[in-house]
Amino acid sequence: MTIAALAFYAFGITVVASGLLVVLARNPVHSVLWLILAFISSAGLFVLLGAEFVAMLLVIVYVGAVAVLFLFVVMMLDIDFAALKAEMAKYVPLAALIALILMMQMALAYGAWTTSEVADRLRGAPAPAPAEMHNTRALGMIIYDRYLYLFQAAGLILLVAMIGAIVLTLRHRTNIKRQDVLAQIYRDPATAMELKDVKPGQGLG
Repeated sequence: MTIAALAFYAFGITVVASGLLVVLARNPVHSVLWLILAFISSAGLFVLLGAEFVAMLLVIVYVGAVAVLFLFVVMMLDIDFAALKAEMAKYVPLAALIALILMMQMALAYGAWTTSEVADRLRGAPAPAPAEMHNTRALGMIIYDRYLYLFQAAGLILLVAMIGAIVLTLRHRTNIKRQDVLAQIYRDPATAMELKDVKPGQGLG
């Protein structure tokens, strides 16, 4: 067995194990740390595939930004995870039913799976040879030229998901002072200001 094969199995086992520990860990901080390990191991798999640019993006964006953001949010928010888990426990039967339905759908899809005649050829050459074009340029050609509309559609879906998450989590509290922009714009200067003639030696009452 070559060194590349050993590295592939090591990174692959680490990704699967850390992914399971992300879900099974009781401490949320430990879950985020296992998630970071999964990202770094996935970057190692991309390096073995010759996609160094994607590997660096995975490390910089996900490990350097997203995972660290998760870590700071989990550590800074005062969340009672015991009460949260107690609330989630009553939804376990529904979650099990949904998981069973998804597994049945995946089994049906796998049973009707057919392989295209040109799948091997397309899988063997998804991008030009490295001698002809660097993988960073080839990735840019694939994303921003061949599949531009699909890439824009994926970005639009993420934007809608972000807006939906903001709307679902937005809570208006009644005991907090908020800025009313329209009231400030349409206010009458005659009633908003009052001139006082202050005499020397007197103060405002």
